Amino acid sequence: MTSYRAPLKDIRFVLDDYLAIDRYANLPRFADAPAEVTDAILEEGAKLLEKAIHPLNASGDVEGCTFANGVVTTPAGFREAYNEYIEGGWGGLTADAEWGGQGMPRVLGLVFAEMMSSANMAFGMYPGLTHGAYDAIEAHASDELKRIYLPKLATGAWTGTMNLTEPHCGTDLGLLKTRAEPAADGSYRITGTKIFISAGEHDLAPNIVHLVLARIAGAPEGIRGISLFIVPKFLVQPDGSLGARNGVACGSIEEKMGIHANATCVMNYDNAVGYLVGEPEKGMRAMFTMMNAARLGVGMQGLGVAEVAYQNAVIYTRERLQGRGLKGTEFPDKPADPIIVHPDVRRMLMTMRAFIEGARAFALDAGIKADFAHSHPDPAVRREVEDYLALVTPVIKSYFTEKGYEVATLAQQCFGGHGYIRETGMEQFVRDARIAMIYEGTNGIQALDLVGRKLGSHMGQLLRTFFHPIDRFIAERGTDPKIGKPFVQPLARAFAKLQQATAWIAEQGLRDPEEAGAAADDYLELFGLVALGYTWARMAETASAKLADGGGEDKAFYENKLITARFFMERMLPDTNALALRVQAGKAAMMALPAEAF
Repeated sequence: MTSYRAPLKDIRFVLDDYLAIDRYANLPRFADAPAEVTDAILEEGAKLLEKAIHPLNASGDVEGCTFANGVVTTPAGFREAYNEYIEGGWGGLTADAEWGGQGMPRVLGLVFAEMMSSANMAFGMYPGLTHGAYDAIEAHASDELKRIYLPKLATGAWTGTMNLTEPHCGTDLGLLKTRAEPAADGSYRITGTKIFISAGEHDLAPNIVHLVLARIAGAPEGIRGISLFIVPKFLVQPDGSLGARNGVACGSIEEKMGIHANATCVMNYDNAVGYLVGEPEKGMRAMFTMMNAARLGVGMQGLGVAEVAYQNAVIYTRERLQGRGLKGTEFPDKPADPIIVHPDVRRMLMTMRAFIEGARAFALDAGIKADFAHSHPDPAVRREVEDYLALVTPVIKSYFTEKGYEVATLAQQCFGGHGYIRETGMEQFVRDARIAMIYEGTNGIQALDLVGRKLGSHMGQLLRTFFHPIDRFIAERGTDPKIGKPFVQPLARAFAKLQQATAWIAEQGLRDPEEAGAAADDYLELFGLVALGYTWARMAETASAKLADGGGEDKAFYENKLITARFFMERMLPDTNALALRVQAGKAAMMALPAEAF
């Protein structure tokens, strides 16, 4: 059986010391989230996740969801836990007060998303998809549709889904066949089949609001002819009560490698009533609102699983007695030394820790920018942070899930053979983490998005939002006596590699798009490493400043932060050298074999 404790101390360090969110108390949402409110949210959220939701993680995995006669039943305890989640107001944490939410900063939503993913990734997918549906409807739907659906989605009283994939198309949505026929009352009749629909059918809420991509009769073929529709499981009466069952049903649930407690459904639409969201043939623009939110959420899943796997690896390596330390006996009162004394075990633990703490700070910084994009009063600031988020979203989704899976396997490795056995729980983390690299756009697609769309967008406008702050930081801090040599100078070398790789892709990719495609995966990892390098250098600066003031009761915490920062700089950031070489190796060896030779 695994355990989980929300890493509140480190979260508070990121929010209070590193990001200093109290600076934004004059901005919308932040004005209602002073330190005492934020602390209460973190403490109470941690209690819910640790005591009510994480204990269902292993049992939910073993039992899974069941399907019979069109009905999906979630594992034992899930309905009660979901009711507790809703009654506590957690469904509406970041939703607008106008629709019944609490209106808290979106960065707190990312904190909660990480903790939820640590506690129970499969459970967290039900409310996670609901938030995405809320965002899409709030941004694109008519006032009438907002009035009907947002209050229920904001609180989690109803849940939401996104329906994109069909049996014959996944990434290439231009091939979709689901059709929408206009009806006399202004609605549409939706017919088609969607697959891999997370939380498509379940018993947690009385209604499920499906967001469905379909093509209106007569619309052009390809991606540009797609529209987006709300298709509720139950139709909604004028007074807000639920009416007749709509023409949508679950055909089956998938038997999956992991996330067994989340129902991944085949959804059949048979002349179902649907309501157009936004303009006809502009469905992808509307759906991207939900997809981008989902991609950030999936990145937090990678981080969340990494955190809980790391915590359990630490406990095990402190307790597991095997052999003696390489320098000799370190615990003479014990029959053997705990395996945490060994350098190779420390290598694994430090690699996990350095990724997790760096990724958390990078993600929550993006969360602050998401708040700015939503409600900052200055249009210029909103435009700049929107560009930044467009650039880093594929990085967060891909890099966090790749490394989250790597951390889960490292944690499993710390357990040795016991990590391969179900009862320790580690193999579940590995299985659950694996899906995050696939759904919401595979990581290969994220890499292609980064190099093919984002780098050259508006003559490098998006890229400047990331490059310019790093450049300034290096110029201003490179000779700092405390952080210059150990932290800023390694960052400068890695950043130079990223700049060189970027220039190479810009030149070669224009000449031959396959060159950019061949470099994309390595480039995204290079980008992610530099992003965390920049984050660690800044955190080192923050920790150094705290120690210069004495450190108080947290002196050891800040000292440990600097040690972890040094490990990242010395043992992880140098991978940028190999990645840059791979980027610039070109496509030749990769593409030389004819297809029939494989």
